[in-house]
Amino acid sequence: MTTPNASFAGRTVSRIGYGALQLERLRDRRGEAVALLRHAVELGVDHVDTAEFYGFGFVNDVIREALRPEDDVLVVTKVGADPNPGGHPPLRLAQRPEQLRASVEDNLRSLGVDRLQVVNLRRLDSGPGLRPEGDQVVDLDDQLAVMTALRDEGKIGTIGLSSVTLDVLRRALPAGIVCVQNAYSLVSRDDEDMLELCVAEGIAWVPYFPLGGAFPGLPKATDEPAVHAAAKSLGVTATQVGLAWLLHHAPNVLLIPGTANPAHLEANMGAGEITLDAATRAALDAVESRSNEVPIG
Repeated sequence: MTTPNASFAGRTVSRIGYGALQLERLRDRRGEAVALLRHAVELGVDHVDTAEFYGFGFVNDVIREALRPEDDVLVVTKVGADPNPGGHPPLRLAQRPEQLRASVEDNLRSLGVDRLQVVNLRRLDSGPGLRPEGDQVVDLDDQLAVMTALRDEGKIGTIGLSSVTLDVLRRALPAGIVCVQNAYSLVSRDDEDMLELCVAEGIAWVPYFPLGGAFPGLPKATDEPAVHAAAKSLGVTATQVGLAWLLHHAPNVLLIPGTANPAHLEANMGAGEITLDAATRAALDAVESRSNEVPIG
């Protein structure tokens, strides 16, 4: 299939975008980072996922340099964590309302814009990774209050959620949620009920870790025999099959695979051209789903 479009934040976008986290691997080769992002745009990328804490501001700075107004690229950022250079992991939670507001201001400054088009509230209620503790355990209503205030002030265009549970999404719906970013892949489909709700509500589903395997011990789509069998039959890579399955699985799925390698970027974009027939989809759908709940600290 030719990569189709989908609705996202009130506009139509390609279903394959770009996750900019990996650009930080090119910190010492800034020109290559800018060139890679320009190449992504040339390949049809029209939505990019970022955050101020990616590369301690380096990634946002590259986006500011590489993207031009005429590119009309939707830049999606997130709040809920801040850079923590030298820490393990190299970020700290920033869940309190005043921290969310400060993070929005940081993203505005580093991206060089007056308004952030989409901002995801990263709650960290689910998925692999950190969990809020102490004063970082903040009620959703308090967080949505500051997010909607920022939207009313014109600093935010629309609001998304990240790393949330089904209950949190249901509670947040009245705020006008445009997307959900959760860890989700062929081998980790914990959030199927949430995905179905997003389909019903017209909310974009933007899986991070779309191939699984984010941390040691977590399943990887590219380790599955069914994925390799499909890749061999189609003459493509296992990675492409894992991405293509997501696109076929639900119409509201938007992908944001990240890479610092131009060849991998082109291969990721090529996943949108792959057609999975009924038998192949059935074989992939039969792959066992395993939990991705692995907190770290």
